[in-house]
Amino acid sequence: MTLLETVRPRYGVGSLADVLPGALALLGVPGAADALGLAARAGPVRRVAVLLVDGLGSRTLPLAAPHSPVLADALAGRLGTLTELTSGFPSTTPTSLASIGTGAGPGEHGLIGFTVNVPGTTRVLNHINWWGDPDPLAWQPVTTQFERAAAAGVAVTVVNRPEFAGSGLSVSAYRGATHADAPDLPALAHEMLAALAAADGPALVYGYHPNVDRDGHLYGVDSPEWHAAVAGLDTLLDRLVAGLPPDAVLLVTADHGQLNIPPGSRFDLAADPRLRSGVRVVAGEPRVRYLHVEPGAAGDVIATWRAVLGGAAWVASREEAVAAGWFGPVREEHLSRVGDVVVACHDRYAVLSTGTEPEVISRLVAYHGSYTAAEMLVPLWSVPGNVGGGG
Repeated sequence: MTLLETVRPRYGVGSLADVLPGALALLGVPGAADALGLAARAGPVRRVAVLLVDGLGSRTLPLAAPHSPVLADALAGRLGTLTELTSGFPSTTPTSLASIGTGAGPGEHGLIGFTVNVPGTTRVLNHINWWGDPDPLAWQPVTTQFERAAAAGVAVTVVNRPEFAGSGLSVSAYRGATHADAPDLPALAHEMLAALAAADGPALVYGYHPNVDRDGHLYGVDSPEWHAAVAGLDTLLDRLVAGLPPDAVLLVTADHGQLNIPPGSRFDLAADPRLRSGVRVVAGEPRVRYLHVEPGAAGDVIATWRAVLGGAAWVASREEAVAAGWFGPVREEHLSRVGDVVVACHDRYAVLSTGTEPEVISRLVAYHGSYTAAEMLVPLWSVPGNVGGGG
């Protein structure tokens, strides 16, 4: 499979949303499903550590391996077991974090994009910069896997940057867990291992690492800056593997991959009045756009966008996108968060909306969100605690 081939999300059998239910099954939580077969890899364990590396798509691992001996060992089969999952759709951070946290697909938890239109308004909600309004308990109604684990007596800790504590996204994805601050990479390793060591009974510890995604966006996948971020990740992985208790397993995955998008392959609504005609609100992100249109304009908008973008994107109605199963089952109350028109970019194309979005978005080098293998496929690497010598 090439980087640009289309990948469908494997909800329920091999997606990011299946990771934490499998972890809970390892810990004996009643009703938890091990769709990924984690028990066959990990054996009996009392403690599970999950590390989510933002932006580390499985198809970038060969590029990362020269800068990470740990990932090189994983790829070569010398350390742990490496397999592949899909993200959900769109392949973007808020959607994926909510999916891993809830064990549910995007259509169920409702965080169906990086940004979405708040129904009944012209407001566009950025799920990353979200504090309190709308109420995350109402906006994301699904019980999290952390809540399920805590109710079953599992000690549950989320280790994350202090600035993310209490955000709408954190409440949506991680509620039920105790938050531990980790302002930098050494603190992330220390806090994850400390939470594992402190537990008297079964424990689930989840950590989040953003640097690979950040430097991929800003400088490009396979850039020197991206290499440096991977080298930093290697230090983190080495510390976690070495410090794992013998009755633990480490699961490493990602929320999505990334693609470098050439400057000449970027459409921009601000530069083309045809793309703005009939469009009331623009949401989503450059690789997947949600267009909320004027009453009765959907057919004309679809026809225009198909004519302008041609083979650069799939342009479909909300009904077509939902029926195609990209979001999994969609709750009725979440349908209007999907645009009247959905635009999913093919190949190395993107659709900018300069003037309605922060300027930095147009200056990024790499993007994600759509359904190519580069964006959708993520690793699942499992390492048992008895290989690292920790205790």
